[in-house]
Amino acid sequence: MGKNGPSGSGGSGLFRGITNLNLDAKGRMAMPTRYRDLILERCDGRLVVTIDTDERCLLIYPMPDWELIEGQINAMANVNPRARRFQRLLVGYATETDMDTNGRLLLTTPLRQYAGLDKRTVLIGQGKKLELWDEENWNIRRDTWLEETTLGGEDLPPELATLSL
Repeated sequence: MGKNGPSGSGGSGLFRGITNLNLDAKGRMAMPTRYRDLILERCDGRLVVTIDTDERCLLIYPMPDWELIEGQINAMANVNPRARRFQRLLVGYATETDMDTNGRLLLTTPLRQYAGLDKRTVLIGQGKKLELWDEENWNIRRDTWLEETTLGGEDLPPELATLSL
């Protein structure tokens, strides 16, 4: 469907939804059909994959969005050791990849190893980016977060307290 249909992306070009996927033996992932047109329109199939520094998952950005983020990261003062480590990890792991004619992305071995990706994965739309998780790791983290939320284990940020769902 078009940009405003139930394709998983709205007119604003956002990634939404969760999809279970399998990696093939070469480490390729087939991008869900509902995202392919958006990726082709937004960046002609050019993406950047990097690591998440808080969780063992990968972040997938359309090239124009990554370039903005990379500019912000590189503008950080690298005299601060924590900022420098962040730069090394996020920019160091950043890998350009092009979606092939079959809608697949090749994930490099270091990226797959970092996120513990083997075969079964979960792709999660997060607005302007996608997250790619090992399925088992995702299920464990999701269940922990749900339990913490339902048991009141963590205080909600003030901006969420007023959100009506």
